[in-house]
Amino acid sequence: TIMLTKALLAGCIAIATLPAFAQTNSQLRQQQIDQRQANQARRIAQGQATGQLTPQEAARLKREQARIARMEARARADGRISSQEAARIKRAQDNASRHIHHERNDRQRLR
Repeated sequence: TIMLTKALLAGCIAIATLPAFAQTNSQLRQQQIDQRQANQARRIAQGQATGQLTPQEAARLKREQARIARMEARARADGRISSQEAARIKRAQDNASRHIHHERNDRQRLR
């Protein structure tokens, strides 16, 4: 019976800690999204500073980043970002990253 009691206690502890792991995963997803947004904003600013981005290109890329930020805010509204929400945001960030790369390397220069 001592073995059974220990097994039940271990099971209860495992079940009790599941919400903490879920919260940690959500927080990690949130940090990764925030870091990527900051990196992309930095890339846009660098493109502006070096003249690789025209004002119109920079404005379009910034609008795209704002749209992703709104997606993130909606996902966070319930206090956590689910894996499905994170995947959708990641796809949007992947597209935005490609757009930034394309615009910075399309040889249009600020004159």
